[in-house]
Amino acid sequence: MGTESNDTGVRSVQRALDILALLTEERPVVSVREIVEATGLAKTTVTRLVQTLEQNGLLWGTAQGYLAGPGLWRWTHLARSSWELPPETRRLMRDLGARQRETVNLYMLRDVYRVCVAQQESPQPLRHVVHVGDELPLWAGASSKVLLKDAPETLLMRVARSSPYGDGHVKRLREWIDEATHESWAQSHGEREEGLSAVAVPVLGRSGAVVAALSLSGPTVRFGPDSVRRFADDLREVGRQISERGFDHPLSPG
Repeated sequence: MGTESNDTGVRSVQRALDILALLTEERPVVSVREIVEATGLAKTTVTRLVQTLEQNGLLWGTAQGYLAGPGLWRWTHLARSSWELPPETRRLMRDLGARQRETVNLYMLRDVYRVCVAQQESPQPLRHVVHVGDELPLWAGASSKVLLKDAPETLLMRVARSSPYGDGHVKRLREWIDEATHESWAQSHGEREEGLSAVAVPVLGRSGAVVAALSLSGPTVRFGPDSVRRFADDLREVGRQISERGFDHPLSPG
């Protein structure tokens, strides 16, 4: 009975989180009907969960539907103070983006994903943008080739199995990692998304291990050989400065 009760509780928590996840910048308000359609839950279940979230300030009811509640402000402030990068690191990323006019991203490793922990958007109308907190796959991309440098064989196998190519992708991953290690930077062109390119360099921790990947990304048409070399040179210098200042982040190895 105890196990069944725990399972039910976990399902309720997951369902509540699924409801909150429906709220985005593009859809700041969601109705009960939209929640039912998106989750497949019964209307009575959705109503109960929504009422509980509203009572705890995590949702706020309006005539149009439910939006993020004021109770989330406390969590937002806590997350920002815990995860925000030092001002100097943010300045270096901002200046890099201004010089090269492409989107600057900082990724860190989490399981078989790379997590975007900071970003400076390109000022150009046609640009590549992910959101801070987004998890992207490790089986492709310039940042992945940098982050996987010291990855154990077991992780490489799991990454390969999460890819569209299966176990055989391990060989390609090793080739990419070896090349990135030799060059001290990596590039990718259309590996994950057609028309998208990126250049990435490692950010090192105090032990000398790779703790993050700093990248420039944008449309492939703007990532010709000369541009890629220029991006790599600038990235390496900025990556060196961030490393020397002592990169610190909750996802960094303890």
